[in-house]
Amino acid sequence: RDPRFDDLSGEYKPEIFMKTYSFLDNIKKQEKEMVQKQLKKCRNVEQKEKLQRLLNRMTQQEQAQKKQQKLRERELAFKRQQRELAKQGKKPFFLKKSEKRKLELAEKYAELKRSGKLESFLSKKRKRNAIKDKRHLPSQKNL
Repeated sequence: RDPRFDDLSGEYKPEIFMKTYSFLDNIKKQEKEMVQKQLKKCRNVEQKEKLQRLLNRMTQQEQAQKKQQKLRERELAFKRQQRELAKQGKKPFFLKKSEKRKLELAEKYAELKRSGKLESFLSKKRKRNAIKDKRHLPSQKNL
């Protein structure tokens, strides 16, 4: 029996999972440091490339995990706020997906503005949109 697909194992709750297996984060940090040390010492080109890919993957996983954690915290904060309003006698309000996306975008914008990377982000976005627009225009060959 695979416990991931078995109902007898219980329901998956990310908060409980993260608390229970939080020690794995420390182990992952140690492994990442070890890979970085090996990368500095390594002379073999193939081995170095392999270690670099591994390090990139570890970094990406770490960033994805942080992003998921932020998302969970934001949702929990919103739920708490809604409970408070419900206790005061107001009707609960549930966000649509589009509203959540808008809030995420606003938060990302504020974060970029704080870090000073807003201009570069917007210029890259403009370039991407310009390329998309050019793709949809009729080509010169057809005229």
